[in-house]
Amino acid sequence: MDLLHTLSELALRHLSAQRFAALRRHYLAVQRHLTPMTRRIYGTFDTAALRTHLEERLGTEFEVLMVHSSLNHMHCAYTGNALELVRMLIEFCGPHRTLAMPAFFFGDPKIGDVQATFRQDPTFDLRRTPSQMGLATEIFRRTKGVVQSRHPVYRIAALGPRAAALTAGHEHAASAAGRGSPFAYMAAHDTLILGIGKSFQVMTQVHHVEEMMGDAFPVPRRPLGAAAAPIVTVVEAEHRIPVTLRGGGLAWRFNIDKLPDLLMPGDLDLWHFHQVPFFAARARRITDRLVDAARRGKTLYDPP
Repeated sequence: MDLLHTLSELALRHLSAQRFAALRRHYLAVQRHLTPMTRRIYGTFDTAALRTHLEERLGTEFEVLMVHSSLNHMHCAYTGNALELVRMLIEFCGPHRTLAMPAFFFGDPKIGDVQATFRQDPTFDLRRTPSQMGLATEIFRRTKGVVQSRHPVYRIAALGPRAAALTAGHEHAASAAGRGSPFAYMAAHDTLILGIGKSFQVMTQVHHVEEMMGDAFPVPRRPLGAAAAPIVTVVEAEHRIPVTLRGGGLAWRFNIDKLPDLLMPGDLDLWHFHQVPFFAARARRITDRLVDAARRGKTLYDPP
């Protein structure tokens, strides 16, 4: 379990957005203040050293590399920057493998959550709306040749020979992470999910199982309510694509800290490099294990 992630989840659940943002700013300020001492204890690494580490730890036996990253959580040891990190990951994948990153959008902070944002303006400019998943993901999203899935919330950016196929049709998928989504594509292909400066709690792939299984997933769903599912118009150059944001969700509380207990040894690799957290897992293996667990009545959800 990642203590920082757990505390962050508790803060998000019990604090207002403004108080959470203030707490986050305070945490980052303390982290910057402690950086010199942390670096003396654990040492540092540059972008070249990071690539060498990834080559030694991961190898290159994958078709797609899905990267979750946090420069803030690397600040204690990493001497490079977001642009260097993105360029290194592109080179690490090379011309025969595909690099993917989340480019999610959870609403305009000045307005509220994503529902409130789209109630005020139900349009989403695919090219101009920035990723909210960190600076590296936004730099990658803007990189020449990168394509994006046409989803106004769980958008995926990708570069490489499988990028077009991975991102295609997201706007027509029955749900954001279900059948027909990039997460289904990643589960069907040899996809390595990598966390850099992140622990496994950010692994969005786990939601593919509940959305793919639908009513067979052993957790009750919240009623959809009387209001129709909102429709957001995704704008891409001259194209305007209507996307239905299907609501409802699951009635129980999501608890991803249970993930290691539902996997087999070797399914999830967790480690630190100069005190920076990393994780790696295969999308197909995560999906298969969670489907098997769900059929036995075990999930990542806790009943109320």
